[in-house]
Amino acid sequence: MMAPWAMLLIGLGLGGLIAGLVLLGIVLRRQLHRLDAERVRLELRVEQLVRDLGGFRQGTVGMGEELNVLREQLKRLQDRQQQVEQQDPQTLPYNQAARLVGMGASMEDLTQACGLSRAEAELVLKLHAARKPAP
Repeated sequence: MMAPWAMLLIGLGLGGLIAGLVLLGIVLRRQLHRLDAERVRLELRVEQLVRDLGGFRQGTVGMGEELNVLREQLKRLQDRQQQVEQQDPQTLPYNQAARLVGMGASMEDLTQACGLSRAEAELVLKLHAARKPAP
């Protein structure tokens, strides 16, 4: 039979081992709770990111549709510009002169840039200067 002090040492060792295992169980349980809370937090964050991504996707689709509308408008404007350019070539210098007057061109500018006579340039200046709002 074993000596009582040996049995006491074995009992203390087993008690210490059991206490260590209980402590380890408590630590592991706390760690499990922390990990579970972190998992929940991450799942909520993923859900938010998925919602944000859906919003970005919808915005991108909206921008694509708007770009298509703008392309159509640009095409119509280009077609209209081409029609204007194909009109009677006699009217083109006067149209250009009218635009230049709107930008503040002088009589000399009109005669040089548009090939108008002085009398024509003077007439265009008078006609289009009258349309300008007074400052």
